[in-house]
Amino acid sequence: ILKRGGKEQKNEKRMYSNDNSTSSTALSPSSSSSSSSCSKMKHTTILEALFAGGVAGICVDTMLFPLDTIKTRLQSSKGFSAAGGFQGVYRGLCAAVIGSAPVASLFFGAYETTKYLLDAEEGGSHYGATAHMISGMVGETVACVMVVPTENVKQKVQAGLHMSAYSSLRAIIKTEGPWGLYRGYLTTVFREVPYSAIQYPIWEALKHQLVIKHKGCAPSSWESGLCGAAAGAIAATVTTPLDVVKTRLMLCSTDRKGVRYNGTFATMKKIAQEDGVAVLFSGMIPRVQFNVLGGLIFFSAYERALRFFREHVNTRSSRE
Repeated sequence: ILKRGGKEQKNEKRMYSNDNSTSSTALSPSSSSSSSSCSKMKHTTILEALFAGGVAGICVDTMLFPLDTIKTRLQSSKGFSAAGGFQGVYRGLCAAVIGSAPVASLFFGAYETTKYLLDAEEGGSHYGATAHMISGMVGETVACVMVVPTENVKQKVQAGLHMSAYSSLRAIIKTEGPWGLYRGYLTTVFREVPYSAIQYPIWEALKHQLVIKHKGCAPSSWESGLCGAAAGAIAATVTTPLDVVKTRLMLCSTDRKGVRYNGTFATMKKIAQEDGVAVLFSGMIPRVQFNVLGGLIFFSAYERALRFFREHVNTRSSRE
């Protein structure tokens, strides 16, 4: 009886342990049910990057355009009130929307291609931050081919120099020729390249930490957006002086003697001498706010559009 009772107890323990192991397996994050819902990091193709970048660009530029207008007017040599104040904050929106999709598409197409060539894996690179830094710099240099003409047209409308994007475009071509659309190109590149060299390695590093935390699973779209917001705040603060110089060059502003600003470093030096170093950080608060909100919206929209393309467009084409 004792032997039989001992055997029954052992059998009960085995059954209990098997039940526990089964339930723990079902609840484990490494189980098949959870792994199927886990989105693994994948290489982004150029078509995916072009599509997702275009969608993200339109979203962020449309939603945050008023804040960008206020920042431009704060940086104008005419002064905030003379440049328009809080009136007509949507002036130039048409030019921004038309330019935003190709600009963002060009950037991410070049960015993801460079990452692939440098063997920078999603969520982490063999070369560390250097690969993402180089990718960001290449992406911005390519994107500036579209950024500068759009900014030239848009900012003149924002500052009240013209009433519409079309009249601004005509005036630039008439007075300065087609190359007038690229006024401030080098300054814009000097501003955007350091910005991306700071922002994208931070964004990728923060995402990589989330991948480790999620045990190989890709971050959600809102988590990627939060990483972008943090990276954007740091990059925007550091590069504000370059943004002030770019704005004054594009608006064809003049110094206190009436001489037009010319050259990136010459303009920066003249502003510091005449107005003080603090003026080089004019509009920093709205610029940081813009980039924090912009990073949140832009990178969230980018990841969301990327997943939409993979789930619907790629899946449909593979079926066909």
